[in-house]
Amino acid sequence: MIHVFDGAMGTMLQAAGLPAGYCPEQWNIEQPEKVIAVHRAYVLSGADIIETNTFGANRIKLSHYGLSAKVAELNTAAVQAAKKACGPTTKIAGSVSSTGKLVKPLGELDFDTAYDVYLEQITALSKAGVDFIIIETMIDIQEMRAALLAAKAATNKPIICQLSYGADGRTLTGTDPKTAAIILEAMGANIIGANCSLGPAQMLPIVKELASSTTLPISIQPNAGMPELIDGKTLFPMTPAEMGSWAEKLIAAGATYVGGCCGTTPKHIANIKKACENKRPAAREMIRLHTAITSRSKTIYLGKDFPTTIIGERINPTGRKALAADIREGHFIKVKQEAIAQLEAGASILDVNMGVPGIDQTAAMQKAIEELSTLVDAPLAIDTTDPAALEAGLKAYPGRALINSVSAEPERLESFLPLAKKYGAAILCLPIAPGGVPATAEERVAIIKEITAKAITQGMRPQDFVLDALVMTVAANSAAAKETLHTLKLYREQFGYPSTMGLSNISYGLPRRDLLNSAFCAMSIASGLDAPILNPYDKTMQDILAAAAVINGHDASGKNYSIRYAPANDTETVTRTASSKPADIFAAIRQTVLHGEKEAVVPLIRQALAEGHSSVEITEEALTAAMNEIGKDFGTGRVFLPQVLLAAETMRAAFQTIKEVLPNQKSDKLGTVILATVKGDIHDLGKNIVAALMENNGFEIIDLGKDVDAATIVKEAAAHNASIVGLCALMTTTLPQIDHTIAALKAAGSKASIIVGGAVLTEEYAKQAGANAYAPDGVAAVNKAKELLGKA
Repeated sequence: MIHVFDGAMGTMLQAAGLPAGYCPEQWNIEQPEKVIAVHRAYVLSGADIIETNTFGANRIKLSHYGLSAKVAELNTAAVQAAKKACGPTTKIAGSVSSTGKLVKPLGELDFDTAYDVYLEQITALSKAGVDFIIIETMIDIQEMRAALLAAKAATNKPIICQLSYGADGRTLTGTDPKTAAIILEAMGANIIGANCSLGPAQMLPIVKELASSTTLPISIQPNAGMPELIDGKTLFPMTPAEMGSWAEKLIAAGATYVGGCCGTTPKHIANIKKACENKRPAAREMIRLHTAITSRSKTIYLGKDFPTTIIGERINPTGRKALAADIREGHFIKVKQEAIAQLEAGASILDVNMGVPGIDQTAAMQKAIEELSTLVDAPLAIDTTDPAALEAGLKAYPGRALINSVSAEPERLESFLPLAKKYGAAILCLPIAPGGVPATAEERVAIIKEITAKAITQGMRPQDFVLDALVMTVAANSAAAKETLHTLKLYREQFGYPSTMGLSNISYGLPRRDLLNSAFCAMSIASGLDAPILNPYDKTMQDILAAAAVINGHDASGKNYSIRYAPANDTETVTRTASSKPADIFAAIRQTVLHGEKEAVVPLIRQALAEGHSSVEITEEALTAAMNEIGKDFGTGRVFLPQVLLAAETMRAAFQTIKEVLPNQKSDKLGTVILATVKGDIHDLGKNIVAALMENNGFEIIDLGKDVDAATIVKEAAAHNASIVGLCALMTTTLPQIDHTIAALKAAGSKASIIVGGAVLTEEYAKQAGANAYAPDGVAAVNKAKELLGKA
């Protein structure tokens, strides 16, 4: 059947008299009858599930009101209010949402702290008797992961996970619906969906993408269109009847839970209910379950139906003194350079090994995963034999990792499989047992059966397995290659799971290893190898893989092959290595900014200054040029917020170095910017991102914080002779404060240009409110500010 959720709570409470800027959750105790009345209105309109008035009832959000000690009391009172409004069949969903902070390394919130905050709230909701936990309006997959882990620990109630997507179909930090579905289903979510930010028209393709990516039920709660400013009032334009007609389309696309978010009322829900009557869930196409590895923003599928995937092996300090020293000293410069270089050379997944003797491998793995998951969009494989290092890496990773590896050794099965299940990782199954390395293919198959059977008892699924065929050197055993090829064929016949292996082991101890490796690669692909672990800088190996893609039908009509080996390119080789350098110092600085190599930019800035280049030259020719380029890439979807923030950090490191070398040189600021989240709105995440990007682009920032009244903004803009005033509003209920603050600035004669932004704002709304510019994101805010000041 189709289940109907309720609609907006905040605007309904505001209509009932909730003062602007007052904590909505406090009314669960002080004015419970008004909360009950809102719930009852939705129940009478036909809602099957109502959400508790606990959207911001976590410790961090409540601290703004001095209520952080009342988490359990407020959440319990909210459930009690919902129960009093329920009909005999009405279900209650405990509402949980963002802390308003980004999890490290994108922000300052520690993952474990986020987990504890959510565990506290969800435990209270579960004990009070909710039927569901709904984690909603989340804009970062890493915070969603922390909340989902906490929910799994706190309750056995069904868990609904809803992210908020922008007009580009991605969350603020770059996650698309397909990737989100793969991550969250693997971690144990029961229902997956989206809410807020968009109207039903914009959410329709999101529902379709979710329906093609998961077998789980889909929940969707759109806004009543996009907000408009009409006669000085903030209104959502979609009528209840229109909402009902869109509900039918959302159901046809695959949604089984439908409700409303900002701007929706009991009348909207009544029309949704009417549209859902006698409707059954749409028949969804049978989804073939493939093994997928993801980063925060990219999904890579493995298996015979997909192109051969290269797993880059170069982030491994074994036998590599310089890389080992880089890791031991905590620099990670070479680690990041290897990551970038391998991807440029053709790798799709990066294996990460921190096996340096004598170091804290747990801390090293956590740092490596945090650094690399921000730097690149490629999925990662966590390569370790240490359970503590594995958990640190899995916890820090904002995606679905591949664990390298799980053998049939009892201690490995006992420690690694629960971690794989908990964090939703895939496992590389290595056919090694306590008796040693199996000599024959049949023995390897038997061990794989043991590993996968044990994993399934832990709750893992067929799409969680990647099988290693085990490669031994032919220098020691002339039959080694033959057994490995036979193993690959048996894997394909008996399991059908994707296969992998470290190709270069075959040639260990022999000359011209490149010839042996390449020949073995071709034979292995023919035998069923899907994802070789190899050195992506190897030209011959790349040639073999390109040709194999054509022969196996993964390169339609040889299109990519033809581009790669056209006459104009037939002398090109894959020569990129981690030590490759750009032609000049400015190009080198630009490259480090684009790649977010904040440690590597410092010596380059010092070198440029030593060579006689002025700070103005460095800024204009290298730093600003790089940020302009990354801004364009962000606008076209080639990079996402994590990469932009890392580039901004790199730019800041460059400016700090210039100041250190030239302490007496005055730096010219582009202008003074006042930033504030408007009165009544306690959300400042978006504003903080804007502040970081603008400051690193040369603006002086005066950050007034959140919940700032118009009078204070006017006063501070005048006191600092501000060039720009940036205003942010995330909540529907605080949108009128945008109009009020702009009017106050103009009435005071402020000459500052006004830029506005926030999840509920639109460009049309900004124009109607009298703003000079609308910025949908931080990069746009920087560009708009430069344009307004004639510095673009």
